[in-house]
Amino acid sequence: MKQILQDLGSGTTQLIDAPAPSVRGGQLLIDTSISLISSGTERMLVDFGKAGLLSKAKQQPEKVAQVLDKVRTDGLLTTLDAVRSKLAQPIPLGYSNVGRVREVGGNVPGFAAGDRVVSNGPHADVVSVPKNLCARIPDNVSDEAASFTVVASIGLQGLRLANPTLGEAFVVTGVGLIGLLTVQLLRAQGCRVLAIDFDPAKLELARKFGAEICNPGAGEDPVAAGMAFSRGTGVDGVIITASTKSSDPVTQAARMCRKRGRIVLVGVTGLELNRADFYEKELSFQVSCSYGPGRYDSAYEDRGQDYPIGFVRWTEQRNFEAVLDLMAAGHLDTSSLITHRYAFTDATDAYKTLTDEKGALGILLDYSHAVEPRHIASVPLAGRVEASPAGKPVVGFVGAGNYASRMLIPAFRAAGAQLHSIASAGGTSGVVHGKRLGFSHATSDTAALIADPAINTVAIVTRHDSHARLTVEALRAGKNVFVEKPLALTLEELAEVEEAHAASGQRLMVGFNRRFAPLVERMQSLLRGTREPKAFVMVMNAGVIPADHWTQSPVFGGGRIIGEACHLVDLMRFLAGAPITSVEARRMGDNDAVKLTEDKASITLGFADGSFGTIHYLANGGASFPKERVEVFVGGRTLQLDNFLSLRGFNWPGFRKQKLWRQDKGQTGCAAAFLKAVERGDPSPIAADELFEVARATITASERLRHQK
Repeated sequence: MKQILQDLGSGTTQLIDAPAPSVRGGQLLIDTSISLISSGTERMLVDFGKAGLLSKAKQQPEKVAQVLDKVRTDGLLTTLDAVRSKLAQPIPLGYSNVGRVREVGGNVPGFAAGDRVVSNGPHADVVSVPKNLCARIPDNVSDEAASFTVVASIGLQGLRLANPTLGEAFVVTGVGLIGLLTVQLLRAQGCRVLAIDFDPAKLELARKFGAEICNPGAGEDPVAAGMAFSRGTGVDGVIITASTKSSDPVTQAARMCRKRGRIVLVGVTGLELNRADFYEKELSFQVSCSYGPGRYDSAYEDRGQDYPIGFVRWTEQRNFEAVLDLMAAGHLDTSSLITHRYAFTDATDAYKTLTDEKGALGILLDYSHAVEPRHIASVPLAGRVEASPAGKPVVGFVGAGNYASRMLIPAFRAAGAQLHSIASAGGTSGVVHGKRLGFSHATSDTAALIADPAINTVAIVTRHDSHARLTVEALRAGKNVFVEKPLALTLEELAEVEEAHAASGQRLMVGFNRRFAPLVERMQSLLRGTREPKAFVMVMNAGVIPADHWTQSPVFGGGRIIGEACHLVDLMRFLAGAPITSVEARRMGDNDAVKLTEDKASITLGFADGSFGTIHYLANGGASFPKERVEVFVGGRTLQLDNFLSLRGFNWPGFRKQKLWRQDKGQTGCAAAFLKAVERGDPSPIAADELFEVARATITASERLRHQK
């Protein structure tokens, strides 16, 4: 397939070849026929990408604060690497897609192959979209008209918040694409409308749709125009669809509204407000969130859990359907909004028009090229694939997310692995990172990657709930397996992995990189000279993640103890050098808010040699405090490791301090040790029994936290 990406680092807009996505449960696989470029949102993203680093920083002051915190805790070089990596990850453009359903995933009632549908899929000739973000198109609505559905739904959601009634006087400030659709929606609602904009051509369109107009650029006063339009009483409401850094649209809206008028912000403006403007009239002001209830709710969007219609009448999907019904009834004119048409293969020219012609409105991309050639599962990334020497690790990566692309794949590459194929469900991220990091192929067919005889080692860096299943599949296929933590989410999954490992005889490694960090290796060398039991205190200042994030889910992420605290369980097991004999756990508080997550907890481990230690995994600490600290007390001496940057010894003969220039958590050392074992035919760097022991202890701790009384 082909897809459009925007590079936020360089500012370039690219049309790339990628493997077609595979349909998943709860989704529709769609062959695109038309898509609409959003002249507002997408122009903003393209302009942001082209801006310099200083300009990007000024536009996102909250991100700058996060970067400064990271510099204080992780060091300058580590932070620079993270920032560059983030900016180097292109993002898909587009969210107004029309096409025909090619395949229906499991648990998707109401749709069938061949249906014409609208979705919020990106600009790509094949898209896979969750069912709640799709809607069937009525027969009398053309593909071109339907492509405006999602954009119109943004305006419709603003209307629903403003709650206009028949005969009311409303103002629309900013009549770009969303604003002009909003004018029509208000007119369909029986409202009188005043349109405000600086562009005479757009105002003429608004007039055509039945609005009165005001052009501040021609010296007209918006507040005076609003008061005159309302016959001196003040308008009933203002919907702001403008995009500007100025606070004037909100200030003007407040001053032209009647007492208890309503103001809804759909666009983006400055928000330096005068309290008196709102206080004296008891105005309501609300910011509208995209195209309706369900937006940014992963349960609704990704997992298909609809809201009951009796309690949430208008969701994202139902707003799509409402807009399509208006189109079918002839109440929305979209043909007048189309200013340009391009073949999808000329998409880069379309984006040049978007940035060069500020008057551009509806820019359509036409996908009339053949459908079948779009559906390829694998694309070559290198000109020629060289044969690998016997025994050399030839690696296939399953997963192309942020951690894989930024940390793990570079670590494997630095260790000398031959990077053969990279698989991602959507196809695109595999191509982006595969090209940059030196893979031979990108694919969306994970099963084919695992079965490929040219690959002798599989690295699994996917969502946590797939780790155990993919590990079992790869072991049964006779592959060496490196799986990013966690190994399994349940004891039942762990038992399946143990069985598959015993039957295969292949090497199994979990990405417990901390034990390979240079300063941890130094700690271990110092501890070798001690015979007494040790006491450990380990702190992970984990930071806040919302309760509805997938990592917090016992089903999808396993929770943060299984998903991340396992690192410290393994590290303590490594430094203790003795089997774990007991596990105790306690989470903070006992109210409903705390029960939603297990990320403020303490875990105490006992070891066969009499050692013990406590892990404090805390999501309620300060962001500027270092993320990880490890302390070891033994025989009248203490070692203190701070964030894998510095190690101090207290009363330790011959050792006082060691500091690194750059934070090193051991990712490169971990990958290198595993690949060396594969190449030499040696056992895996961490014994499988120890991996299983750590997994059991972590799962046990998590279960005790969940059932705490």
